[in-house]
Amino acid sequence: MLSVAESPPPSSSFDSAAWLAKLNVAQREAVEYGADTPNAPPGALLVIAGAGSGKTNTLAHRVANLVVKGADPRRILLLTFSRRAALEMTRRVTRIAGAALGTRAALVQGLTWSGTFHSVGARLLREYAELIGLAPAFTINDREDSADLMNLVRHELGLSAKERRFPAKGTCFAIYSRVVNTGAPLGHVLDNAFPWCREWEADLRMLFAAYVDAKQKQSVLDYDDLLLYWSHMAAEPTIAADLSARFDHVLVDEYQDTNRLQASILLALKPDGRGLTVVGDDAQSIYSFRGATIRNILDFPAHFDPPAKQVTLERNYRSTAPILAASNAVIELASERYTKNLWTDTASAQRPRVVTVADEADQARYIVEQVLEAREQGMTLKSQAVLFRTAQHSAALEVELTRRNIPFVKFGGLKFLDSVHVKDVLAVLRWAENPRDRVAGFRVVQLLPGVGPATAAKVLDEIAARAGGDGESGDPVQTAGGALAAFTAPARAQADWHPFVCLMSSVYGRQTPWPAEFEMVRRWYEPHLERNHEDAAIRHADVLQMESIAATYPSRERFLTELTLDPPDATSGESGVPLIDEDYLILSTIHSAKGQEWRNVFVLNGVDGCIPSDLGTGSEEEIDEERRLLYVAMTRAKEDLHIVVPQRFYVHNQTHMGDRHVWASRTRFIPAHLMPLFDAYAWPRVPVPSAPTAAGLAAAAQAKIVIAAKLRKMWD
Repeated sequence: MLSVAESPPPSSSFDSAAWLAKLNVAQREAVEYGADTPNAPPGALLVIAGAGSGKTNTLAHRVANLVVKGADPRRILLLTFSRRAALEMTRRVTRIAGAALGTRAALVQGLTWSGTFHSVGARLLREYAELIGLAPAFTINDREDSADLMNLVRHELGLSAKERRFPAKGTCFAIYSRVVNTGAPLGHVLDNAFPWCREWEADLRMLFAAYVDAKQKQSVLDYDDLLLYWSHMAAEPTIAADLSARFDHVLVDEYQDTNRLQASILLALKPDGRGLTVVGDDAQSIYSFRGATIRNILDFPAHFDPPAKQVTLERNYRSTAPILAASNAVIELASERYTKNLWTDTASAQRPRVVTVADEADQARYIVEQVLEAREQGMTLKSQAVLFRTAQHSAALEVELTRRNIPFVKFGGLKFLDSVHVKDVLAVLRWAENPRDRVAGFRVVQLLPGVGPATAAKVLDEIAARAGGDGESGDPVQTAGGALAAFTAPARAQADWHPFVCLMSSVYGRQTPWPAEFEMVRRWYEPHLERNHEDAAIRHADVLQMESIAATYPSRERFLTELTLDPPDATSGESGVPLIDEDYLILSTIHSAKGQEWRNVFVLNGVDGCIPSDLGTGSEEEIDEERRLLYVAMTRAKEDLHIVVPQRFYVHNQTHMGDRHVWASRTRFIPAHLMPLFDAYAWPRVPVPSAPTAAGLAAAAQAKIVIAAKLRKMWD
């Protein structure tokens, strides 16, 4: 297949192409910037894309326009934050450019470097592995497996036997990940995010060093390594020059969600900014807990000389004018931002509502009443959503929905790869791909009856010993197969040991081609699934689903990499998703709702303590991020927006004060001078009880004493 670069130059008729006519002025400016000289691109471009402003459509048109104007699609790197987004972007580019190119549409199929930061990083690391000291057959641990490996190292160092309880494996890995992604010193991370672990700094430093050694000996990487290795690789001048020369254009979606490592990679790829395009919205930067920093997008223009060109998309194609007016006013109070004011042609007489209710029970009843009323007027449940700051905020609502028999789905639920049976099968394949992977091997061997942790450790120790103890000697495939065959299995495992050895020898040696190999593993696993799980039939359906997914990948390595980096959302039996043709209400955290839209949106607990969270008010930066969370929630609404303000909460598990009622006030992000932008009322239309006065509390205390005395007299 010819690339665009090898084809005849496009005709000048594309200069005023009809396929660009539907773009607005700002979108078209972003799409056409530097496109007339695609093989000699100009300086960096920053597109500030407000909520609902057609960001994805603009970015897809820009890529398509570059291809149409002669850019080689094989030399375009398109980075997104999910595999689904990358696939959707590629489909749009193919469709848009195909319409312009006509019979030459097949040329667009060369857009092969489109994916997430992590998936592209994994692909590049395999290509450069031998140059940077990596085994090309490295495997990738998901976060749970990484925490398990951290726990193994923690135990080997004796840290789990400390007199005072050492931080749990999940906490240890979270600290490690925060240090890697932010680049902050360990002490700084502990002080600001994990102060209760401050006393363990020296031990944590020792643990993290040993964890890195264990990964290197076992030829495994975690998620963070995919960026960390790529960043270090890009810092090597010779490799950086080679990497940069591979791509004429680098385009990044959702740039406000990048962390320090991702920004350093981009600046190393395109230090002068030529051919670099980033698209994002500082007002939707809400992932600092993952290491993302708003500074990346705020400081982007100043990295280059001359500064990056900036195009702002302000026309909104989602929400009504009153919703945008209120949303603009909320975000305008942020301490630092790019100035933009979303606008629309969609008029409406309905302003967003601030609804005061007595408590969480009334909040649930109000939402159910409004949802059902909207449904009676023709609005499906799926086109309505309830958003909340944290997952536990929806508990009372979930009870009310269940009581009223209203189906709902809560995002995000149990992830596909979090289920035990899926992880079992993947562990077999991961161990086959990399016999040095101790976490995978430890899990697989214990699937056999009569094999516990002690025996599993002996098996893995024997494999390591045969490999020379350092994990680097000999052929790991032959070493593992030989060690398994020579091992004397416990009596209870004798009957299952030989079939197990035959399976592993086959998958180690790739004796069965992919994806038939998956079927072989699945058939071996089925009796163990039935033995270990009462609901084996449901879990078996998940394994069959995974087998069908596996068949879409060209190799075991690609399957393991892609599935680990971007797994399906949930399992068939445990996700809680109703039948696909059934209507259901959407419940979602605000973080999970980003990028989505619904006709009718309810924001739970619009009060201080929830939005902003009590844990998010330690600094001005944290408060601004909480403000952006409310802005993201508000801008998900197309037609109707309800911010519900319960005046009373029942708080559990307060160690110093016990379970108690607390009184709340409307979120500080909607101060009094913004209230004219909202319709404000109490529900139900009766007076809402006020907080008790000091005199009332005193009287109540006296009454409590009198009642207590009367109750005692009953038994005199």
